[in-house]
Amino acid sequence: MLAGDTNDEDVSLFDAEEDAGKRSKTSKIKHPVASFFHLFFRVSAILVYLLCEFFSPGFIGCMVAIILLLSCDFWAVKNITGRLMVGLRWWNQVDDDGRSHWVFEARKGSGKQQSTDSESRIFWLGLIICPVVWVVFAFSTLFSFEIKWVPVVIMGVVLQGANLYGYVRCKVGGKTSLKNMATNYFGRQFLKQAMSKEEES
Repeated sequence: MLAGDTNDEDVSLFDAEEDAGKRSKTSKIKHPVASFFHLFFRVSAILVYLLCEFFSPGFIGCMVAIILLLSCDFWAVKNITGRLMVGLRWWNQVDDDGRSHWVFEARKGSGKQQSTDSESRIFWLGLIICPVVWVVFAFSTLFSFEIKWVPVVIMGVVLQGANLYGYVRCKVGGKTSLKNMATNYFGRQFLKQAMSKEEES
């Protein structure tokens, strides 16, 4: 009995070590530089917007700095960090007839370049939270009548919102319309509620 109990304990300990090893592999960041710059430009733009009036009285210098940071963020996220961190990319191409086409791609398969859970979490949190912050800034500038900041916050909303839209399209499939997805989702939710009410009655 004692020998059997000891074996059971050994097996469970080995299983726990293997599970911990698997978790550490999925939590390891494969692209630390890309992960850093994914957040650096967008967070820096927000900090400059919040603190520039305390450190610099000149509006033009602050505006140029924020627009440069937002532009660097847009380029880095669209061309580098999305491809490395989550295996997604989007772009626009013009065909021979002169028509513009938007392309949304997602990497297939699980190779060495596949992103980890930590990288994916960093990517999506940064991609979603920062545009929301710029939307809050847009409303605050309108309600406080700081008209001079309106072009800056609109630039923040547009550039970061474009990346968010593009990567969500990549994630859900480029051929799927987000409007159709939302309609189908709310339609399914409505049907579920209607069915549950009928079953209760």
